[in-house]
Amino acid sequence: MTIEEMQERKRELGYSYEKLAEISGIPLGTVQKILGGITKTPRYETRRALETALAGNLPAEDGKEGACGIYPGGPSGTSVVQETAAAYGGKKRGEYTLEDYYKIPEEHRVELIDGVIYDMASPTSIHQLWGGEVYRELANYIRQNQGSCIPLISPLDVQLDCDDRTMVEPDVLVVCDRNKLKKGIIYGAPDFIAEILSPSTRRRDMSLKLAKYTEAGVREYWLVDPDKKKVIVYDLEHNELPSIYTFEDKVSVCIFDGKCIIDFSKIYENIRFLYESEQ
Repeated sequence: MTIEEMQERKRELGYSYEKLAEISGIPLGTVQKILGGITKTPRYETRRALETALAGNLPAEDGKEGACGIYPGGPSGTSVVQETAAAYGGKKRGEYTLEDYYKIPEEHRVELIDGVIYDMASPTSIHQLWGGEVYRELANYIRQNQGSCIPLISPLDVQLDCDDRTMVEPDVLVVCDRNKLKKGIIYGAPDFIAEILSPSTRRRDMSLKLAKYTEAGVREYWLVDPDKKKVIVYDLEHNELPSIYTFEDKVSVCIFDGKCIIDFSKIYENIRFLYESEQ
């Protein structure tokens, strides 16, 4: 969208600047500058987040049922349809398989969950850096302690249920059973997964994926929220209530008996400049 198209779409939806900032995850001041015409050339990731938020109530083409590229982010959790059912063979939601998944061009990143294909927006620089830093801390700990677990980072296919209806791409993961890694694919549940939240994946990561990972046997699940500067830790192995941390805290990794500790304050300090550039 052009800036003018975003302004028109904002008027159509009746959004205030505050509402749009909440939905997109972009700071209020940045939203006001862009849609107020002060910032003429916003950063790519900022533009993408605003476009996603402003897609809110767009209907599926020709009134067809949307079956692909569905992701949360619209008002009140409205699903945004990116592709129609005809795009990948005209199947209904829940009927897609790995055969359909592998027909999708590699440059179009998607996930297959219980027969539904979900679009994955390109990660922002902040998203990539958080994922990379968490991966680095895990990899360093495993290497220093000569561990046998394998740390991995997206893009990497995980055939979570070992069936033909689910293939996910977690942002960061650790696999301790090396037999699960075959031909570049993880078969079965990783021991540890961290997802970096973004406006387009927040609801899916916090609900649908949480349920899927729990059911599949993932031992530990982290949600890193760059916008709210929080880390939610689920110790799924011991059925503990989630623990919530801030970017000022040190967070221990449960699968390593708390001996691996990630200092989020140091990571945030290293990438603070990206947050400041968005102001």
